[in-house]
Amino acid sequence: MHRIDKDTSGLLVVAKSDAAHHGLAAQFADHSLERSYVAVCHGVPDVGDPRLAGVKGVGFEQGGVIRITTQLARHKTDRQRQAVLFQNGRHAVTRVMTIETFGTAAALISCKLETGRTHQIRVHMAHIGHGLIGDPTYGGRRKFPDRQAGAEAVKSFKRQALHAKTLGFIHPVSGKEMQFESALPDDFERLLSALR
Repeated sequence: MHRIDKDTSGLLVVAKSDAAHHGLAAQFADHSLERSYVAVCHGVPDVGDPRLAGVKGVGFEQGGVIRITTQLARHKTDRQRQAVLFQNGRHAVTRVMTIETFGTAAALISCKLETGRTHQIRVHMAHIGHGLIGDPTYGGRRKFPDRQAGAEAVKSFKRQALHAKTLGFIHPVSGKEMQFESALPDDFERLLSALR
């Protein structure tokens, strides 16, 4: 029914019948599914950061939520990447909340998708200056401080630190509310332990 980026861990939903496919497709189209991810990013996204208030497409909501609203489209020169636009792209909304900080070098964040575009979380986090740890495409050139706890674990992390943690939807046949959660994989847990 949907995809997650290569090297992102976590949950997917697969339809086993035409009825399930059509019912789930409608929920994807009207953005009524609940999808949340956890990630580890460079720096600490903070609603009190005046720099963030000046980033186009960034807004703030109650509870310390950073709302990123842009349009996304293929990058002009690199067709494997997505780029943030403010016209002539596809509408994309990501809500980000910091769960845990590791000094000022990194943070564990929760990301909720209102829309589901290719590379959406990764592109949006790079747009606000907080690319994901290990992201070879959008992580940027931000250097993790050598003296920070977990520096070696960060350098050796072999993928973007992004995990599709929860998935909720209405079962398209039974009408029952379904909620699924995926535990963090071992490499992600080791990264967090090293940063702590």
